[in-house]
Amino acid sequence: MDDEERIRNSVKMLLGKPLDSSEAEKHLKVLQEKYQQILDGIEEGYVEVDLKGTIVLCNKSFSTITGYSTKELLGMNYRKFVSADVAEKVFNTYNEVYNSELSNKGFCYEITGRDGTKRIIENSISLIKDSRDRRKGFRSITRDITGRKHTERELEMHRRHLQAIFESVKDAIITFDSDMRIIESNAAAERICGILANNAGKEFNECMTYCMKNCFTAVKRILENGSVKEEYQIKCEHQHKPRQQVVITGSKLINSNGERIGTVIVIKDVTVLHYLENELRERHQFQNLIGKSVKMRDIFEILSSLTNLETTVLITGASGTGKSLVAKALHYSGIRAAKPIVTVNCSSLPESLLESELFGHTKGAFTGAIKDTMGRFETASDGTILLDEIGDISPRIQLKLLRVLEEKEYERVGESFTRKTNARVIACTNRNLKEKVRLGEFREDLFYRLKVVELKMPSLCERVEDIPLLIEYFLNTFRKKFSKNIYKVSNQVLENFMNYSWPGNIRELEHAMEHAFVFCNGPTVFPDHLPIELQAFESRTERIHESTERERDAILIALEKTGWNKAKAARFLRTSRTTLYRKIDKYRLFQCSDVTRM
Repeated sequence: MDDEERIRNSVKMLLGKPLDSSEAEKHLKVLQEKYQQILDGIEEGYVEVDLKGTIVLCNKSFSTITGYSTKELLGMNYRKFVSADVAEKVFNTYNEVYNSELSNKGFCYEITGRDGTKRIIENSISLIKDSRDRRKGFRSITRDITGRKHTERELEMHRRHLQAIFESVKDAIITFDSDMRIIESNAAAERICGILANNAGKEFNECMTYCMKNCFTAVKRILENGSVKEEYQIKCEHQHKPRQQVVITGSKLINSNGERIGTVIVIKDVTVLHYLENELRERHQFQNLIGKSVKMRDIFEILSSLTNLETTVLITGASGTGKSLVAKALHYSGIRAAKPIVTVNCSSLPESLLESELFGHTKGAFTGAIKDTMGRFETASDGTILLDEIGDISPRIQLKLLRVLEEKEYERVGESFTRKTNARVIACTNRNLKEKVRLGEFREDLFYRLKVVELKMPSLCERVEDIPLLIEYFLNTFRKKFSKNIYKVSNQVLENFMNYSWPGNIRELEHAMEHAFVFCNGPTVFPDHLPIELQAFESRTERIHESTERERDAILIALEKTGWNKAKAARFLRTSRTTLYRKIDKYRLFQCSDVTRM
């Protein structure tokens, strides 16, 4: 018995009398309309299909979901609004219900509406049987869950973004409930505090197995107060990191109703910063960078951009300009600051010893090799290796160094085993490497591999406005070193310093100031306390001023002898480059081709 036959019998039973054909048809039509009205009043989509997947009945909600009218849907196969892949999945699911005769709930798939809009629907499928219990089709309750799925995806994406941020933060982040039990912690919490991800649910005190629990009081106070304005700086005395210094802050953990459900603690490792600040305060030599000149500000800007970039850097400049100081500043301001920085002076060792120094050697590799020895690259692994005077290495060492830079691989002397290194390479030189490449004395491929980023350090006479700052720095440094109450230099000393050519650059200035502290016993440094070359500086410059003609001729001869190299000409004349530039402009002495100031 089909649905129409059942409706006819229902009408007969309700009316209690037999009906002729026309009356029956009339009442049947009324019931069918009411049946359809009931279906159309259902918020969810309702659809019946035969065993071939052809729609035989549906309501308005299903029509709204698909975008087709009810009349268009009747007689339409479900494959009309699904892709081939989806149709295969739908068929398999319906086939499963057909064979098992069990309802399937929550089956989701994507359909394409009449206007091409993609929608995600969820079906609850059950069998339809006739009066003889034969399977004749399927009924499906359909829900449009597109909005819900999009929301779920957005929430999942948001959760993943937050999780990525949570795990990428270098500071330890730990959330606690009101009973001081850990809710969650990030990867940095394991590195800094030793708290593992599987410690969730445990009390904070139970997880602190490797330290003296010096932070426990601060953490407890934050948890009790909910949040604090001040920071707690604590020395951890961690078993594996005995020098570790941390800063702890915290705030309330609030739910959507504004209720406090716990506390979030942030623990920042400031060990490197703490000890670096101490080291900078206690240094007796010029170990940090000082300058307000345009060229030094440019250097600072480049250093700032290189802070966390793992790239090779070539630092060039004359001797005494502070190349090694820049290399150390670059190391200590970056992500490798807690790792070692190892310096190798490439010009002070012969080729065989330099190779062993850089890469290490095995026992018996050469006479005197009585044991296996690590090289500087191995010592500096994960840190920084500073190759000073790189322009002096031999072609053989150049080739080996090129391999390290390109492949991060090397072998110890006397060993065939290949080792890996993760050391960052910073190279320094006072040589003109480009000229050495032209002359065939330096490999071109190594030159460009080193010169990923080049920092050119200016000579002191190119940054004369920094001299007063440097004088003040050395006054403070040597006042502590010699325990002398010397607080300033005379105007004549300052004038000499500002006009001197400084062939030895900052190193020469440092030595001049140290010399002055040895001989000065009052509060002020005068010219007679300076080295002899700086005392006689003024009288030497007067030689140029004996006569205008002789002065002009002397400058021209010096320029021609030095190939118009201003720095060399200034040294030849024993005057400062600033004075020389001024005289060149005064006498309009110009080379035939454009002259670039060195």
